[in-house]
Amino acid sequence: MDTILIYFGGIFMFAVGIDVAKEKSMVAILSDDGEIIKSPFEIPNTETGLSNLCEIIKGLDGDVYSVVEATGAYHFPIVSYLQEKSIFVSVINPLVIKKYASTDIRKVKTDKADALKLASYVLDKYKRLVEYKAEEDVYLELRVLSRQYLHYVKVLANAKVNLTDILDRTLPGIKPMLVSNSRMSGKDKLCDFVEKFWHRDVITSMSQSKFVSEYKKWATKKGYHPNETKAKSLYANALEGIPTLPSEFTSTKMLVIEAARAVSNIETTLATILSQMTELAKSLPEFSTVRAMSGIGDVLAPRIIAEIGDVRRFHNASALVATAGIDPPPYDSGKFSGSNRKITKRGSASLRRTGYEIMQALKIVQPKNDNAVYQYLIKKESEGKPLKVAKIAALNKFLRIYYARVMEVYSNL
Repeated sequence: MDTILIYFGGIFMFAVGIDVAKEKSMVAILSDDGEIIKSPFEIPNTETGLSNLCEIIKGLDGDVYSVVEATGAYHFPIVSYLQEKSIFVSVINPLVIKKYASTDIRKVKTDKADALKLASYVLDKYKRLVEYKAEEDVYLELRVLSRQYLHYVKVLANAKVNLTDILDRTLPGIKPMLVSNSRMSGKDKLCDFVEKFWHRDVITSMSQSKFVSEYKKWATKKGYHPNETKAKSLYANALEGIPTLPSEFTSTKMLVIEAARAVSNIETTLATILSQMTELAKSLPEFSTVRAMSGIGDVLAPRIIAEIGDVRRFHNASALVATAGIDPPPYDSGKFSGSNRKITKRGSASLRRTGYEIMQALKIVQPKNDNAVYQYLIKKESEGKPLKVAKIAALNKFLRIYYARVMEVYSNL
């Protein structure tokens, strides 16, 4: 369960610990001397449940501070609701709570230990609590869009595997001959082609000159270059192909067309989401600076901004690196072996993935200017580091540069 804490300070202070799960939460209330004011009780995570909780909180004679353990998405509706009711909320890394629990000398005897543990944390640490500031709407919307984007990327991968399997049986050899960058345009040349020329037999039933003519008409209509040489190559490939799914089967045409349409529809969805992300990202002061960084193009600029969010929420570059989960763990003991030290992976997997894509783009682009990260990547590879390890090391450097440049943008506003 995720955990939220609420603490009231003043002449009287109260700590309210809320252990948050998907559908319900456990609440415990302590006074400033550790006395249990109200035995742990359960509330549903609904409008009624949260309204009742706020009534109880408002009934306490003191100021409120709240702490949320950031261990998932379940706490967001509760945090938002409490903020709307002007109740102080602070979001804490669950590792902090775990460490606190392991050293806490205040042993609260109760079966509702999680909620009481967080209430106890508030009493001990209330002076250090920092009020949670909801990300600006644009960052929040970007993050939601980014998560949907990554979801559809996975769906697209499965759809392409299915299409490839079908085409291997009907138009063997066709896939590598028709490649287009569909991520930005929402168009896919292969999918468009096989909707019309759905089987090897459809092509070979025509003479070469007839197919070339039909291909050029199709290409012009769809907005592709009517390349005669390409058409002849496609015809030659069809002549050599040996399909294993006969065109005579009544379902063959349907299977090919539906598989192609599935890929096209998902690519259109991705292009639509990316377009919306780009428009939102352009409204942020840092967009032009981020877009200009080597390895970041039109696709990756809004995505990396979405994953990092407002960089000002990080107190330094190391905090951003830690959020990505690519910081090395601390030394545990004198038995430490450098060759066994790995990144923590405790941060955002989505941020790591996006950053890794940027490193891959750098290898392809090989920038001549603004190439500090690229040169560092090459250096690590030349030292014999595994390719993935080298990219992660370079990503660490990239994030530090990102932090410095974006912070400079905001400092100059």
